[in-house]
Amino acid sequence: MLTDLNIAILGGDARQLEVIRKLTELDANLILVGYDQLDHGYTGAKKMEMDEVDFTSIDIIVLPVSGTGQKGEIDTIFSNKKMVLTVEQLKLTPPGCHIYSGISNAYLNKIVSDSGRKLTQLFERDDVAIYNSIPTAEGTIMMVIQHTDITIHQSNTVILGFGRVGMTVARSFQALGANVKVGARRSEHIARIAEMGFTPFHLDALKNEVWNVDVCINTIPSAIVNSDVISKMPSHALIVDLASKPGGTDFRFAEKRGIKAMLAPGLPGIVAPKTAGKIVANVLSQLIYEDRKSRKG
Repeated sequence: MLTDLNIAILGGDARQLEVIRKLTELDANLILVGYDQLDHGYTGAKKMEMDEVDFTSIDIIVLPVSGTGQKGEIDTIFSNKKMVLTVEQLKLTPPGCHIYSGISNAYLNKIVSDSGRKLTQLFERDDVAIYNSIPTAEGTIMMVIQHTDITIHQSNTVILGFGRVGMTVARSFQALGANVKVGARRSEHIARIAEMGFTPFHLDALKNEVWNVDVCINTIPSAIVNSDVISKMPSHALIVDLASKPGGTDFRFAEKRGIKAMLAPGLPGIVAPKTAGKIVANVLSQLIYEDRKSRKG
């Protein structure tokens, strides 16, 4: 149980509702910031404005999956009011205050470091990322069906990256009968791609592998689908970029070429927020429990 633990949940989307539900079941004291438009009430949870929060009493801060913006802004779908997390607020918290976020950026890393607090990125964990790849793959299938006039079966599908998301997406499209090619850099990934029955290629040869592509799915958060690559694609190709913002696609050039390209991070929160929320809630609650237990010795 998390009795007497003061947890501030700052912003978020529908996934955070499962986090709130789980933490209230564990008897934590919750402060919900950015939830003024949420009708549902939770026992042990209080809605507050950012300037009403007594940060000196906060043991845990839970940020949205997306973390913060580059200036500390926090997104929420349950309020129209702007929220910003600052280093001054973090410095007010007790020395043992722990911040949890899905991902991070330079701003969040700096204010956590400057305040001497601890940050855990949930999506850096293999368990969260692998579980989360399931709704990501389902959402990708949904987008491809919606935005093409062909079946996935027998389509020429190129997947870039063979990490936790790329592997699940590749298997899912292969199961639907697509002709799947997967691009990677590491030799062990190339070997695993071949072993799993996909057609492997090195990413250095990417522009030579897309001449007949119907669907290109990128999972790499760097400028991989550039103008050289897009210029070699047929005009009917669809690009779905699953990498975190700003993605790895030259969207301006794709539009110029008349190729449909969509940035689609955070698909689990769109297509399956309840399932995605439970994944985050279960891991988060276990981490908080273990952290509390270790402090007590």
